Amino acid sequence: MKWTLILYPIYLLLVWLYLFQWSDFGVPAAYQGSAADPATFMTDRQLELSQEYSRYRNFLSLATIPLEWIIYLGVFLFGLSHLFKKFGESISRFRIVSIPIYVLLLSGLSWFLTFPFDYAYRFLSVRYGISTDTFSGWMRDEMISFWIGYITMALLITVLYLLMQRFEKRWWLYAWIGLIPFIALMMFIQPVIIDPLYNDFYELQDKQLEEKILALADEAEVPADRVYEVNMSEETNSMNAYVNGIGSSLRIVLWDTTLTRLKDNEVLFIMAHEIGHYVMNHLYWNLVGVLAGSFVGLYLTYRILTWLFRRYGERMNIKGAADIAGLPVLFIVLSILSFVAQPIEMTFSRGAEADADRYAIEMTGDVDAAIGSFQELTVNGLSDVNPPAVIKYLYYGHPTMMERIHMLEEYQE
Repeated sequence: MKWTLILYPIYLLLVWLYLFQWSDFGVPAAYQGSAADPATFMTDRQLELSQEYSRYRNFLSLATIPLEWIIYLGVFLFGLSHLFKKFGESISRFRIVSIPIYVLLLSGLSWFLTFPFDYAYRFLSVRYGISTDTFSGWMRDEMISFWIGYITMALLITVLYLLMQRFEKRWWLYAWIGLIPFIALMMFIQPVIIDPLYNDFYELQDKQLEEKILALADEAEVPADRVYEVNMSEETNSMNAYVNGIGSSLRIVLWDTTLTRLKDNEVLFIMAHEIGHYVMNHLYWNLVGVLAGSFVGLYLTYRILTWLFRRYGERMNIKGAADIAGLPVLFIVLSILSFVAQPIEMTFSRGAEADADRYAIEMTGDVDAAIGSFQELTVNGLSDVNPPAVIKYLYYGHPTMMERIHMLEEYQE
């Protein structure tokens, strides 16, 4: 822990130097003067704000990567984990009750310690004109996210530790098998139960635009019979659109900010992009990728935990993998494995997004509308069209805006 507290400030200094001194926001010579050059569609002030906002936001993103590991390490080393365990067991001797209590205590402490960083994100978003949400509205969404996250995590962790207790060597496999129906269920209920907790969804008011969107969906054989509008203007100036859900819960959704800031033909290109994801089965391929990644991740977690507790279990006062006091160690292992896998996940995601862009332009044939939509998305979100390499490979699930617009120009040529 001592070395962690020494190394973390050094890490923050290196991150600051990388983003504010060593990274170049310049436009490569190949893009200068083209539609992909932000100087051609952004004012000098917008460019300045975009660069400032991107640097500060990226600094927070990189700063919080090891924060979760530090918190869980501190919870374990300072004995809080064993206190949480004893408190849960004092409430009930049944693990189906004591484990959720432990998870609540750990989740609450983690939320409290990371709250300043979450608030810093909000502060930046408000200061640079991205967020329009009130503090009370933001806190309401924070509480909703906390309790949804807690309920989900308590359920998963309780089942996982019961499996660990019952199946010492095969718990990871049975846990993975149980994830399959759980993830499918979450994909089904997300649009109809979870999303409406945050915002109001209603049928698209512009019926002429809805007919055009549904015509695109019908041409692509997407089984959607209505388009939904969501009141995101109460929270943000950013724009978005998406298709989510499976089976009867499938929805085409447009943020109202997208409708007010883009022309109809630009909206149609954005929707064609989202339809492309459905047509090319990206949702299901994403599900396959999640299941494959979780299979490997759970197996590696099993091997790592087995080694750790065999070698250091007595020193850590942990009876084995099924001891709930070792949950912070499990979280650290899962978080590090997820971090290692993230660049791989983002690479596949960028490929899928590029395919959806190509599908959309083939479907609509309107290059000017496509370029215009991307330029407007960049301006309203103060997006960084050419992010530093580390940021791109860690966080960008889409190609950069510069790459996306350049692809459209090549298509036009």
